[in-house]
Amino acid sequence: MKSEIKVLIFSVNDEYYATDIMEVERIINYEEPTKLPDSPAFIEGVINHAGDILPVLNLYKRFNLNTSYISEDSKIVVAKDEHGRIGIIVDEVSEVTDILTKDIEAAPEVVAGIAKRYIKGIIKMEDKIVVLLNITTILTEDEKEELL
Repeated sequence: MKSEIKVLIFSVNDEYYATDIMEVERIINYEEPTKLPDSPAFIEGVINHAGDILPVLNLYKRFNLNTSYISEDSKIVVAKDEHGRIGIIVDEVSEVTDILTKDIEAAPEVVAGIAKRYIKGIIKMEDKIVVLLNITTILTEDEKEELL
């Protein structure tokens, strides 16, 4: 196992999250998605990204957090896995940094109401605690088949 990983750190609802940079294709400015009828509540809609239709997910709704708001700092993180791509709305992207794997602790069963299946671990940084997300599990296999 590598002794460090490179992560993208971003915030949602004033909490810090990270994901392995290898799961991120790019970060784009927020644009209003086109709503889709009969889609899950946490899917805001779709956008045209590089000539492809990209489903856009709202983490506030997925994690049952307070109402989300969009600001000029809001971004869409384009995440990728073997099924395809999904856009994830975040409040702000803060940095890309290297994290020592020894600084990643196992996640408790529930962190701020977020199910453990989304969480790879907890990163203790000097000035903050960062939840390391497993972006590829944000959608279940059934949801991926439906959307991607």
